[in-house]
Amino acid sequence: MPDTPASARPPFLAPLSAPGLLFAALLFGLSITPSMVPRAPEMQGILGGVVAAVGYLLWWGLARSVIWLGQIPPRDLAPSVRRGMLLLGGGVGALCLWKGAEWQQSIHDAWNLPPVQATAPLRVALIALAVFLALLALARVFLMLSASWQRRSRRVLPPRLAHVAGILVALAVFAAVIDGIAVRGLLRGLDNTARLADSLIPPDLDAPASPLVAGGPGSPLRWKDMGRWGRSFVATGPDADAISAFWGNPAMQPIRVYVGLNAADTPEARARLAFDELARLGGFDRSVLVVAMPTGSGWLDPGGMDTLDYITRGDVATVAVQYSYLPSPVSVVVDPRKGVAEAQALFDIVYSHWTTLPAGKRPRLYLHGLSLGAFLSQETVPLLDLYADPIQGALWTGSPYLSEFWRMVQTRRNAGSPAWRPAFGNGSLIRTMNQDGGLDRFQTDWGPMRFVFLQYGSDPIVFFDWSLAWSRPDWLAGDRAPDLSPRMRWLPLVTLLQVGLDMAFAVGTLGYGHDYMARHYIPAWAATLDPPGWTVEDEARLIAHLDGLVPR
Repeated sequence: MPDTPASARPPFLAPLSAPGLLFAALLFGLSITPSMVPRAPEMQGILGGVVAAVGYLLWWGLARSVIWLGQIPPRDLAPSVRRGMLLLGGGVGALCLWKGAEWQQSIHDAWNLPPVQATAPLRVALIALAVFLALLALARVFLMLSASWQRRSRRVLPPRLAHVAGILVALAVFAAVIDGIAVRGLLRGLDNTARLADSLIPPDLDAPASPLVAGGPGSPLRWKDMGRWGRSFVATGPDADAISAFWGNPAMQPIRVYVGLNAADTPEARARLAFDELARLGGFDRSVLVVAMPTGSGWLDPGGMDTLDYITRGDVATVAVQYSYLPSPVSVVVDPRKGVAEAQALFDIVYSHWTTLPAGKRPRLYLHGLSLGAFLSQETVPLLDLYADPIQGALWTGSPYLSEFWRMVQTRRNAGSPAWRPAFGNGSLIRTMNQDGGLDRFQTDWGPMRFVFLQYGSDPIVFFDWSLAWSRPDWLAGDRAPDLSPRMRWLPLVTLLQVGLDMAFAVGTLGYGHDYMARHYIPAWAATLDPPGWTVEDEARLIAHLDGLVPR
């Protein structure tokens, strides 16, 4: 792409544009500024290369449009001007790389992580350069293909229409290749890998021998059809002895029911299987009944499930169904509504039966979900239909940005409350919390239903929004979450790309990002369930007991 993009068919190895490189360097420097999640040099390099390529493309497209629309003749830049632009761009890139380690360190400090490695800036620069050149090569292949079709189209079309036709044909070819080969091939690979992992049964994980456990003798659920995370959910977690030992009093064996994706062909059939097993094990005779929706891969967080079993002293039944193999970050992008039918079918069959039970003899009914599971769980709550016979509440953790319920809480929050921990209404129905609490900000008592949102202020899956491309989010204005870098700033388009990339790496950051700890589930569940006789001392004891004990 030359300095003056007048040629309809630029050579593949044409010199780079000095103004384009300057613009690319400016956006590259902005991409290194702090985001929500610490970025490894490899990820920062990829982001920097993509943003630099976007900057180069924006300049090139603007210059080409001006020439094409206004018929302004191209002019070569003076050598001194070109050298000045290149030096300025190089200086901007070098300065931002030098400052980048300091900016990343600000996130490490907020997350209590080790110092940034000294070699990080060099690795970022090399990876960013490689990504930029690869994308530049793709862009030039696109232009050559477009120019070829323009020449052919001029035989039957006026010049400008031929120009548009060439671009459209090139776009169609690239879209077909990217969607048909790259995207679909990647998704097929991810799906096949996840499906294989879901079917593997570790040699040390035997099928239950007790008929009182889902998947055991007499159960309609086959152990091999419960999936990787279903088997783990049913077979692990605290038993009656562990719970009794903690409390010093007799405890019950928690009931856990999980139906895998392979157990039946339709959401309704899987929901019926889950209901039948729940009834067989006596789930409707427990004090607490929880309808839980797993993440996209089918995982239920032990930090949330084990704390629930301890707080209820085992007097609880939890039922869940699987709707996908893919991790939540992938499911959110590919098909976020895939599990809606699953969640709705399970809630409907459980709730319909629950309403037929005598009010004084049925369990208290709650909903729960993490990540994509929280979104799907919220989609099943027909608030207006529940007033006649309301459930007792829900705990939703890490609600993703596409959740309309969570967006409503943020948008209609009380004046003065931050977007990362919004206060809603008088607190009788909805309350939100993060690592530092937040549930006790109201003088009004809870109503008949308790909806609790747990989210970290540094969770990009919760706070991503397409509007980041053109407007500053409220969570970056004024007071910000303590686990967010104080040096993060909103930058048009760049922040959208930064937070979008953060979503893919927000898991595995225990206590920050999208990785929620048992110690934060404990007060959230306590507020949701309102267990009899619960004290601050109970909370502290359980936190001390579970810290480091709950597997990730």
